[in-house]
Amino acid sequence: MTLYTSTVVTPRSRSRAWAKFGESTAYALGLPFLLLVIWGVWASISPEPFFPSPLVIFQAFVDTWVGPAFFTDVLPSLGRLAIGIVLAVALGIVAGTVIGLVRWLRELLEPIFEFFRAVPPPVLIPIVAVLVGANDTMKLVVIVTGAVWPVLLNTIEGVRATDSVMTETARSFALTSGERLRYLVLPAASPRIMAGVRQCLSIALILMVISEMFFSSSGLGYQIVYFQRNYLIAEMWSGIVLLGLIGILLAAIFGIVERRVLRWYHGIKEVERG
Repeated sequence: MTLYTSTVVTPRSRSRAWAKFGESTAYALGLPFLLLVIWGVWASISPEPFFPSPLVIFQAFVDTWVGPAFFTDVLPSLGRLAIGIVLAVALGIVAGTVIGLVRWLRELLEPIFEFFRAVPPPVLIPIVAVLVGANDTMKLVVIVTGAVWPVLLNTIEGVRATDSVMTETARSFALTSGERLRYLVLPAASPRIMAGVRQCLSIALILMVISEMFFSSSGLGYQIVYFQRNYLIAEMWSGIVLLGLIGILLAAIFGIVERRVLRWYHGIKEVERG
């Protein structure tokens, strides 16, 4: 006999979901709105040349970034950021998985990792510029070399911490190395990997801006420094606001991807809480 189960969504549960959505939206937007109001009132009462009002910054934002600058500065920066994140995540996961599985390799490379991850990536910009030239490749190298470490180290720890009982069980069922990697090791390490990816996003955004401040004639970082040096304060703040919006966009995309990748993990957490 086959049993079929279905979930019935009642109007009460639907209204509760909408109420929860409205509450979370109010929490997310309430504090920023309050800060903007306070900033606007303060700027009108005591105007400061280096802290223009939000309306002035909004107008500068529209005049500066909604136009040719979007295609000549914003899109190339976003392209380098996206490529750098993809390369850092892919390199970190692949190398971290191999190193995490091979004990002697992990012990051999650990001192080297501790040394290189302690070196601030911006310090390497002049060296990278000399080696590969002052071009887009230099900016990508700077992003990848700084953003790869959270993914790499978290992947190593996640793979190394795979449950030994589950590993022995997989061997007893005669799973191949590829099957163990796909169905056991990577899923078990995925919470740590996603934690590393979250850190990677913020580091990559910071390094994108810093790499464009040196040996560059375009990009968000270059434009912000240009505005600062020429005392275009409202335009400078508009660039900072744009970077914040890009950070929010990255966090939103990461949240969607994380919910899909770690759906099983969040489900276990919900069961444990219940």
